Amino acid sequence: MLGDEQKVQAVLEDLEAAPIPEAERVLFRFLEKVNREPEHIRQEDVEAVKAAGWTDEAVYDAITVCALFNFYNRWADATGVREHPVEVYERGAERLAKGGYAAPPAAGGEKKTP
Repeated sequence: MLGDEQKVQAVLEDLEAAPIPEAERVLFRFLEKVNREPEHIRQEDVEAVKAAGWTDEAVYDAITVCALFNFYNRWADATGVREHPVEVYERGAERLAKGGYAAPPAAGGEKKTP
C-alpha cells in the first residue's frame, strides 16, 4: 500500500470492500481489535492472523507499530505538539536521504564520542 493513497483511503473507508489481499484484511481486522479491545485479544486471534500467512515476527511488528502510534498520538495530543510546516518535513527528508540517521560530523571533521 506504500505510495497508493487511494488504496489506503479505501481501507480506511471500508476494510471489507477495499481492494487488498485477504491476508492484509485479516491483519487489519486484528489490529482494529488491538486498538479497540486489547483486553480481549486471545491466542485464537493471533492464530487467525498466522493462518492467513503472517509470521510470528510480522504479528509482533504489527502490534508494536500499532502500540507506538497509539502512544505517540496520545503523547502529542496531551502535550499540544502539532504538525510542522511541510518545509520542515522536506528538509528532514533531504537530510535523511543524504546521510541516513547518523549524526552529522562534528565541526572540524572530528568524530564525536559519547
